[in-house]
Amino acid sequence: MAMPSSLVMRAPQHRAALRAIPHLGTAVTAFVGRTLRGPVNRPVSLKSFAEFQQVFGGLWQPGLVSYAVEQFFDNGGREAVVVRIVNGARPATLRLGTGADALVLRAVQPGTREFLRACVDYDNIAATDNAAFNLTIQRVRAQGTQQVEDQEIHRNVSLLPAAARFIAVVIGGSKLVRLEGAVPQRRPARTVDAANGLSTGYVNSSSDGDDGAPLTDYDVIGSAATGTGLFALAAAHHFNFLCLPPLSREQDVGPGALLVATRFCRARRAMLIVDPPLRWQTVDEALQGLRDWDFATEDALMFFPRILAHDKLRGRFEAFAPCGAVAGLLARLPEQGSLWARAGAEEPVLRPGYRPACLVPEDRRARLAALGVNTLHSVRSGVRAPIAARTLAGSSAGSPDRRYLAARRLELFIVNSIVEGTREAALAAPSPARAARVESLVRQFFGGLSRQGAFGERSPEDSYFVICDARLNETAAGSAGVFRLLIGFAAARIGDFHVYRITHRPAASEVSPATVNRLAQAPGPDDMNQIRRLAAELTSSP
Repeated sequence: MAMPSSLVMRAPQHRAALRAIPHLGTAVTAFVGRTLRGPVNRPVSLKSFAEFQQVFGGLWQPGLVSYAVEQFFDNGGREAVVVRIVNGARPATLRLGTGADALVLRAVQPGTREFLRACVDYDNIAATDNAAFNLTIQRVRAQGTQQVEDQEIHRNVSLLPAAARFIAVVIGGSKLVRLEGAVPQRRPARTVDAANGLSTGYVNSSSDGDDGAPLTDYDVIGSAATGTGLFALAAAHHFNFLCLPPLSREQDVGPGALLVATRFCRARRAMLIVDPPLRWQTVDEALQGLRDWDFATEDALMFFPRILAHDKLRGRFEAFAPCGAVAGLLARLPEQGSLWARAGAEEPVLRPGYRPACLVPEDRRARLAALGVNTLHSVRSGVRAPIAARTLAGSSAGSPDRRYLAARRLELFIVNSIVEGTREAALAAPSPARAARVESLVRQFFGGLSRQGAFGERSPEDSYFVICDARLNETAAGSAGVFRLLIGFAAARIGDFHVYRITHRPAASEVSPATVNRLAQAPGPDDMNQIRRLAAELTSSP
């Protein structure tokens, strides 16, 4: 499946002066799956599980994404982006009687847990105006309760198409309901309280909503053209990891969906956290399964085994896919030290209340690591030999760095931060001064990393380069809105560099890797000049 080559961005609202390049987060985690309620195919940023409960309804047995998000925050996660997807879910309807006919409203969010109610009154409506009314719509926590979660008040709406507040237009902007069917000829009757028949009351939505069927791989993949499934994340500003929890407790996400998700992550410079298949119950089964498991990529990682956690809905410990917990514990790394300082450290451990579903002996742990699979632990050990966390790249990695999770995260962090921090350059007037300013900002960013030890003992001159002068950018007025720069920074192996070409446009930023050199094992003092010369040769291509 073809992947989009550009990254959709939010254009700045004004031409502000260029600012220092910010350090983007390294552990924002996206989750895509089935939830109890909430907006569909729209990414929602959350800072706690309490926020997830408010928007998406909390734990739900058919929707394992709810457990994954809970485990993410329990294990140290701080920011999640959640996309709800459905398979045939149907919204509930709400009928407001107009005599023989009815004004029918349909909930925006599908499912059985979207509880709406509506109120109609004629307050401050002219007695001669038989087409106008006031409409109040509320979402409540549960049917029959008074706990209001959201409310919209639409005053002086009208059934007349020529009216300024025509009901079809007004409801078209609602976040709670849409108009179902044709506009009736008569306005809905005033709603009254069922108990006394005097005070204003509410009409509840019907019980015709449906949660839909279990998800399939096709639902998870969705469509790039319509922004559904995992492609809904194209509207998300930034994320570092992607979790696709199992389709059900008995069914893993299929290889086709994993492949598309990996390509999507590559385009967004993020990483997919792959869950070990359900059939890998023991470490020997995992080692056997890895022999035939053809999924080598530097854009994904895996931790084994599954985890045991308390299922609050079932009241007992259950085995879960570990992606959410893994993302949470990886989020703790920046708190414990920089990505590069912890590159060789022991894998972080699960928080209390979580433990691996099976034990992994020391020799098996090393064999798993050699195959690109990391091991989960519930306790620290002074005896256990530290093994640097790996990606799933294995021997197919384009660079030796990309076999290791910390190095890969550092590479993506650098590129993402520079892309984000130089976007405003596309809106500035083309000039040599603009290029010089951007180059200075990028060098300051690299210089800060160099002083913190991100490039080891290398001098700044041997650690990075930036090119964004006239070789890449025209200074004519016709080139306004496009800005290009070429960056390179040292890899772990002496003489190797990670090189990227970045092109900014007002609506999108394109990033593509480039290869400029493979220097000798014993580099000399002119190596950086050679790198710059080879990098400059890339600028001649479009």
